[in-house]
Amino acid sequence: MSTAKESLHDWLMSERPGSRRQAALGRAYAGWRGFARNRLALGGLVIVLGLLFVAAFANQLAPYHPNVGDLTSTRLLPPSSAHWFGTDDQGRDILSRLIHGSRITLFVVVLVAVLAAPIGLIVGTVAGYRGGWIDAVLMRVTDIFLAFPRLILALAFVAALGPGIENAVLAIALTSWPPYARIARAETLTIRQADYIAAVQLVGASHSRIVLRHIMPLCLPSVIVRVTLDMAGIILTAAGLGFLGLGAQPPLPEWGAMIAAGRQYVLDQWWVAAGPGLAIFVVSLAFNLLGDGLRDALDPKK
Repeated sequence: MSTAKESLHDWLMSERPGSRRQAALGRAYAGWRGFARNRLALGGLVIVLGLLFVAAFANQLAPYHPNVGDLTSTRLLPPSSAHWFGTDDQGRDILSRLIHGSRITLFVVVLVAVLAAPIGLIVGTVAGYRGGWIDAVLMRVTDIFLAFPRLILALAFVAALGPGIENAVLAIALTSWPPYARIARAETLTIRQADYIAAVQLVGASHSRIVLRHIMPLCLPSVIVRVTLDMAGIILTAAGLGFLGLGAQPPLPEWGAMIAAGRQYVLDQWWVAAGPGLAIFVVSLAFNLLGDGLRDALDPKK
């Protein structure tokens, strides 16, 4: 058994891979080994995987319905064996609402990443590769977005589009792409001077093919790391919009809206706001730790 593991290790770590598949698997294995050495990053990964599990099986894990309470008997009950995180002013179980609220958090995080990262990657690689007036125009537009605080700009977009979780996601995505464009442009300015890019140009490859097939894949690791590190900011921005009543609308169990509902009870019934606040803190910390681990694992200098 140990011999088989050693041979597999030697095959994956070979300095002269015999195929693209072997090279790709070797890079992935080396990256995982670097990531696994960071215990805090592994802890962040466990929490994120736990969040995915909770969101996927929220209906089975939640002990009560998230939107149904009893004002006569379960209003503002403290944490107990029946209600681990207590109940809110509507008599609803806070733990059940947190569990179902994880779906909204993942919905926001995934959609913002899917929308913002490609925009930033395209803008940055095109600007860095073409240069000239195209670079100047795209980067000045990026600078305009970077000049405003993300939450303030998101508030402006949501105010124009109207409150709601979909509009909040769109607003956050429209304010999140500029840092990715900056990173992709910086990477592209270095990559475009490489010899293999000149060789691809000599064989007649089009500009779009060079950008899509040869430059974007090399910029992708840096963008992925930045997206992972930005997840905490995305969660906080979504929670801020929900706190101000511009994100997910009641009775959806969005964590920021739950904190807003519990702020008037923060002195006497502290658990109403403490539960969602703790959830935001733990998940944001987990994404930051995961991003730090990915940054070390994907660092090409290591």
